[in-house]
Amino acid sequence: MAKVAFIGLGVMGYPMAGYLQKAGHDTTVYNRTTAKAEKWVAEYGGQRADTPQAAAEGCDFVMACVGNDDDLRSVTTGEGGAFHGLKAGAVFVDHTTASAAVAGELAAVASDKGCGFVDAPVSGGQAGAENGQLAIMCGGAADVFAKAEAVMDCYAKAIVHIGTQPGAGQICKMVNQICIAGLVQGLAEGLEFANKAGLDGRKVVDAISGGAAGSWQMNNRFECVLDGAYEDNKGFAVDWMRKDLGICFGHAETIGADLPVAKIVDEFYCDVQKMGGGRWDTSSLVMRLNGKG
Repeated sequence: MAKVAFIGLGVMGYPMAGYLQKAGHDTTVYNRTTAKAEKWVAEYGGQRADTPQAAAEGCDFVMACVGNDDDLRSVTTGEGGAFHGLKAGAVFVDHTTASAAVAGELAAVASDKGCGFVDAPVSGGQAGAENGQLAIMCGGAADVFAKAEAVMDCYAKAIVHIGTQPGAGQICKMVNQICIAGLVQGLAEGLEFANKAGLDGRKVVDAISGGAAGSWQMNNRFECVLDGAYEDNKGFAVDWMRKDLGICFGHAETIGADLPVAKIVDEFYCDVQKMGGGRWDTSSLVMRLNGKG
């Protein structure tokens, strides 16, 4: 068992850190809102720290899951950041969905300190985090990844080492989000088409989900689309998706890639935000089509 720290106790980080503690790791948490960290300690045990630096001190592994590039820089290299507390040989694992550029930046700083760095964004949403069933895509040196994999396993159903270059995991996550955007829009259009044609949406899904049209999004989000249950589910929020797609578009410009469908779907998500649906699940794209927004 390892001495670990987890920085960022949002809807993803809170249960992920809990799995570390339940697996027997000696876990210290940090969260910007102290009350959230205190609640976590009361629920799981472990300890909390007042700064990321204090949380990281003496740890073998430090995990983070925060909002964006700037948040990540703040909790790592900023004043009181975790990198100031890392011991030589420690491994920093970043579960934030961030840019490949910041992954490269932080990997270089970690290397200068004699530490390892793995960029390891996750997929599976809040439900995946709470059930310990996340898919994790990783970039970093193979030996460093191997060390981190054994620890990440407690909250994952699949962990894949994408490549040794810093940012490989983040680029894979971009691919994930680009694919999801098109799938969710297709699901919204298809089921709304079925509704307007007078068909039973559930029977339609029963008929087509096992064939070429089937997808994870269809199997896990069709009820949200049919029932309009966008606020009560534990999926992935529109605000988060637009943030992630923004990262995709920025990297696409860097490598000369074209993302026409993703850009259209991003505009549709902007419409959902204007309806007040920033925190709705991404399957709420259908609200643009059925006039209920």
